Amino acid sequence: MKKSALQKARAAYQPKLPIVLTGAVKAVTGNPTESVADQDEIKKLFPNTYGLPELKFEKNPTPAPNKPINVGVILSGGQAPGGHNVICGMFDGIKKIHRDSRLFGFLMGPGGFVDHKYIELTASIIDEYRNTGGFDIIGSGRTKLEKEDQFDKGLEILKELNIKALVIIGGDDSNTNAAVLAEYYKKIGAGVQVIGCPKTIDGDLKNDQIETSFGFDTATKVYSEVIGNIQRDCNSAKKYWHFIKLMGRSASHIALECALQTQPNVCIISEEVEDKNQTLQDVVNYIADTVARRAAEGNNFGTVLIPEGLIEFIPAVKKLIAELNDLLAAKAEEFAAAGDAAEQRQWVIGQLSAENAATYESLPLGVARQLTLDRDPHGNVQVSLIETEKLLSEMVAKRLQVMAEEGNYVGKFAALHHFFGYEGRCADPSNFDADYCYALGFNAACLVNAGVTGYMSSVRNLVKPSVQWIAGGIPITMMMNMERRNGELKPVIQKALVRLDGAPFQKFVSQRADWALNTCYVYPGPIQYFGPAEVCDQPSMTLRYEHQNK
Repeated sequence: MKKSALQKARAAYQPKLPIVLTGAVKAVTGNPTESVADQDEIKKLFPNTYGLPELKFEKNPTPAPNKPINVGVILSGGQAPGGHNVICGMFDGIKKIHRDSRLFGFLMGPGGFVDHKYIELTASIIDEYRNTGGFDIIGSGRTKLEKEDQFDKGLEILKELNIKALVIIGGDDSNTNAAVLAEYYKKIGAGVQVIGCPKTIDGDLKNDQIETSFGFDTATKVYSEVIGNIQRDCNSAKKYWHFIKLMGRSASHIALECALQTQPNVCIISEEVEDKNQTLQDVVNYIADTVARRAAEGNNFGTVLIPEGLIEFIPAVKKLIAELNDLLAAKAEEFAAAGDAAEQRQWVIGQLSAENAATYESLPLGVARQLTLDRDPHGNVQVSLIETEKLLSEMVAKRLQVMAEEGNYVGKFAALHHFFGYEGRCADPSNFDADYCYALGFNAACLVNAGVTGYMSSVRNLVKPSVQWIAGGIPITMMMNMERRNGELKPVIQKALVRLDGAPFQKFVSQRADWALNTCYVYPGPIQYFGPAEVCDQPSMTLRYEHQNK
């Protein structure tokens, strides 16, 4: 493939490993674990993989000779920067265990596993993808692994290729699938290990043991660069309000991190909206009041950051979505047969409770319609298709008209709209993500060699230099709870939301009033790969604030 000058330079970058992984290791077990919630239900569903201890790797002064191992890998779900380095770390890790070890990549996600579509990842292939963005080395997909016939079909190819372990690189739902697969193979004595690896730019797969998911650092730096560019333009022209929607369906981590990096005039945090029981109109009023206050100072411009999943966090809409999910899961055919969009709308209104029917009728037609359309493979509303940024700007414009008539607003309001999504999720990884992902993959190889299953690769102590990072594994069941999906209670990894009592949010709260009225923009610029460590190797601000007192 033709390579840019940057690609050639990045290919030479050697990711840094935790010092513990640079030689032979041994797994040290901790105490037995339990799920984060719903312990009885999770234990009943995972009798063979529940309660496993946490693992920590330490130097092994007396390693035993190792045999070759064959490992399979799946990239599952949406792309995230650094996925290639996870695979490169796995490859180098299993080759260090034994030079005759082999790595097989299943093509286009879990579907390739079920359909027996794969390639062997050799050194010549691997070396083309070191420190690059995207998932194009083998592709990704959203096929959900949840049925025993899928597991059995996949087992056929694992046995044919003599694969000892399968590593699934994905987000919370994909790693839930990994836990289910690990449990099934353990139950039937398949002799195949299943290891997970935490991926998502959304940042909602995290806890004390998984301090951040890979890709979050890079994606937020890419988005913050572009937000900074917009803010510089905004402060130059002084005539537009920019409404910027950011990825993050189930949590506002991306919006919060980008706000901390760029200091916009407004940033909506969905979790706060839910906590304060705010309505859509409350959010609109807050933005409009900020616009009016800035206009009074002669500033008819500004920036507003909006999490992708905001609609789902508005309490009244959240109740509506919950009932809609159950209704459409139970009566999908009846809904489809109701007629055109207008007739389907009336059918839905007639099926809902009075409270939720009123909420549904109050929503703009486009938003209400989207809430009834097809869910993603995991049963979620596809909120990325809802143009929340346009909805809010239109409602703000109407509110400002009323305020002007009341004598509470004198100014000019012109809105521009942006959605930052795919622009960041396949970027070349930052130095942090390049190092972190390589370590996660190498660590996954060590977990395979330790003979465990149902674990997620865990690398911690991430605000310290990479040589001080702590490597090990955490049982996937430890992170699980029961949630309603497609009308049924199912075990899933608990999503990590923005903590309103956490240091990152509190830092944001302490400054946002100043940002709202004044023009305090910060311009982070592009990701720096080369230069001083204090510029190039810094973790996200979220991580730094979370660990500032540890």
